[in-house]
Amino acid sequence: MEKGKDTILEKGKKRAAVENAAQVIFASCAAFSVFIVAAVTLYMIVSGTPAIFRVGLKEILFGTVWAPASARPRYGIFSILLTSLAGTSLAVLIGVPVGVLTAVFLAEVADAWLASLVRPAVELLAGIPSVIYGLLGVRLLNPLLYKLELRLFAGSATHQFTGGSNLLAASLVLAVMILPTVVSVSETALRAVPPGVRAASLALGASRMQTVFRSVLPAARPGIVTAVVLGVGRALGEAMAVTLVSGNSVHLPLPFSSVRFLTAAIVSEMGYSEGLHRQMLFTVGLVLFVFIMAINFVLHKMMKEGIRADE
Repeated sequence: MEKGKDTILEKGKKRAAVENAAQVIFASCAAFSVFIVAAVTLYMIVSGTPAIFRVGLKEILFGTVWAPASARPRYGIFSILLTSLAGTSLAVLIGVPVGVLTAVFLAEVADAWLASLVRPAVELLAGIPSVIYGLLGVRLLNPLLYKLELRLFAGSATHQFTGGSNLLAASLVLAVMILPTVVSVSETALRAVPPGVRAASLALGASRMQTVFRSVLPAARPGIVTAVVLGVGRALGEAMAVTLVSGNSVHLPLPFSSVRFLTAAIVSEMGYSEGLHRQMLFTVGLVLFVFIMAINFVLHKMMKEGIRADE
């Protein structure tokens, strides 16, 4: 009997030791993640603030001229900032509805064999390098938009033709690039909705589509908001594809204007920049970082408020 008790005690001690070790490992991983975020934040602040003191925050954010190589350098990023916001917003307006409806199709409507065909195709989009999206945009999308541009502005003496490299092209490419993230996260959120939600709705006489759009989608809203947040982050942070298809010129973000995104400005000029110009590119990165963090905060706040309202 005593030997059996000792064996049980030893097993209990081993189990407790394993659980304690697992807790330490999990806590270490979480602490490392927090450390990485803090380190990136600190690095961006340290690298991006010197130019703010030398140029001035007002001149940087509200100046409309970006001419770092001129005799009198100007570092206004207002047009570039508006371009990033407008391009990302347009991409989200196009990509999120398509992505969410695709997720609804996969989770609620499609037969198993059909979902097994669509899901790998969507997942494959996530594995395509961004430069490939840019090259496809240059070869396929830009010529189509140039034809549309010729029809819309034929005979115009003021319009500057861009060959199809414009804000609209960049937004369409970004909309396609965020699809895998939006579809994957939204589908996971839809599948996580308890079956009782669907059963209760159907039992009350709702049709299948009414159940999906009035019961399942509202229940999955936190996960769908997360998908939107990730999609916005992907769109704001994309550089290579938008550089290829947008024209990479500093103009106000009109649909058929050649434009430059914040990320494109960094990628295009970092290789040859020096001195204040190089510091300004880090400041541009800091502005982009702050905007991404602010958008994440606002969307998460909206999600929490929506959950409280539902309760």
